[in-house]
Amino acid sequence: MPAAIALTVVLALVAVFQLALVFGAPLGRFAWGGAHRVLPARLRVGSAVSIVIYAVIALLALDRVGAVDVVPDVVSVVGMWVVFGYFVLGIALNAISRSKPERAVMTPVTAVLAVLSLFVALS
Repeated sequence: MPAAIALTVVLALVAVFQLALVFGAPLGRFAWGGAHRVLPARLRVGSAVSIVIYAVIALLALDRVGAVDVVPDVVSVVGMWVVFGYFVLGIALNAISRSKPERAVMTPVTAVLAVLSLFVALS
């Protein structure tokens, strides 16, 4: 359960960051390749979709450890392995970003998310 709670907390923090991007915060150098100080509309939509994805991941993690019961067990088991793969891919994508701030900040954040999702998947 601690890994699922930690994963949910980190996802909530990243969701707040994405929400700031949706509302035009000049933090674009940390996301989406870092090409924009303020994200254009299409990337703001991407940030909004990311928030929904983070909520689904948090729900899967909490379901996997038994804190909630909203999906069949097989969905949370397989889903958490998919989430782990998603974050491993995210590590690679953040690590090759042209944006130095994105590489410096988001690569370690995504690595933490990957490790936490692995712990939840293994639970």
